[in-house]
Amino acid sequence: MSLLVDPLPSHRFDEAALQDYLAANLPEASGPFRILQFQGGQSNPTFLLEGESWRMVLRKKPSGTLLKSAHQVEREYRVISALQGSAVPVPRSFLLCEDEGVIGTPFYLMDYVEGRVFDLPHMPDSSPHERTACYQAMISTMAALHNVDWAAAGLADFGRPGNYIVRQLDRWSKQYRDSAAGDADPLVEDIIVWLEKNLPAEARTTLAHGDFRLGNLVFDRHEPVVRAVLDWELSTLGDPLGDLAYCCLPYHLPADGENAKGLLGLDLKELGIPREEELLATYGAATGRSGINDWTFYLVFSLFRLIAILQGVYARALQGNASSANAISVAGRRKVLARTAADMIAGK
Repeated sequence: MSLLVDPLPSHRFDEAALQDYLAANLPEASGPFRILQFQGGQSNPTFLLEGESWRMVLRKKPSGTLLKSAHQVEREYRVISALQGSAVPVPRSFLLCEDEGVIGTPFYLMDYVEGRVFDLPHMPDSSPHERTACYQAMISTMAALHNVDWAAAGLADFGRPGNYIVRQLDRWSKQYRDSAAGDADPLVEDIIVWLEKNLPAEARTTLAHGDFRLGNLVFDRHEPVVRAVLDWELSTLGDPLGDLAYCCLPYHLPADGENAKGLLGLDLKELGIPREEELLATYGAATGRSGINDWTFYLVFSLFRLIAILQGVYARALQGNASSANAISVAGRRKVLARTAADMIAGK
């Protein structure tokens, strides 16, 4: 479960102004409340608001200079609002405030969903049976997301169908280089070149989460059932295989070491964790997909996108406005991801 701490000094805001705003705009959150900050994420600062008889979650943009198109809490709010009552479990959305004059940046409020969050892919405190069931629930939830009729959900303009990978590669290449500020890793530049030369054929378009992984799911406290999908900042209309490959990255990253928490080196059968091939088969059956082409490309692309994200986290840490206290430590993880992607390209 994500750690709750007092708000980091760089993320504190005018709590009295927030209280006044909520009293006027959200009666459910009236009265005094306590504010704690969730630790573990590296993007939008996230807080728990605890009143006398209610709890809500506040997500806001970081303060300071931000990269273009990053930290779009407005999009998060829109998509979870659109998915209310669908087959995709999301928290109830309450309010979006785009007025920076209230607490310094736009923010939104959603329900606090009770449950368990598994931060590590090997789920160390779970039984083999529970691991199997949770992994299957994770993939079934992803399939439900990709099966959503996004036009009927009012999301026809949530992204541009077609050329998703081309646009994403261009976006993340620019964000990586902007964050690196002239200090780009030559190995990462080689990965970008390979991706540009090996673009897959045009794919189907679905609603894509962008950060779909075990750690962004809230499970029921007692059953292997997903109660909520969190962190929708990167959601858009796009290629669903991007979500699938990103979710499967732990299968290709080492389990030991502090820089990349994966599953390589572990006995998956003993742990009860399905093999990657089993998850892909489950996903295919649930979405009507008979096979997956260009799997190496999607894995390398997912690694590169994560490298670009972590580069941004590192840059914000140097500026003092990262969302997590351990943001400065991501430098080592970027190197592990880059080496893994290079090895995939080389067929190792």
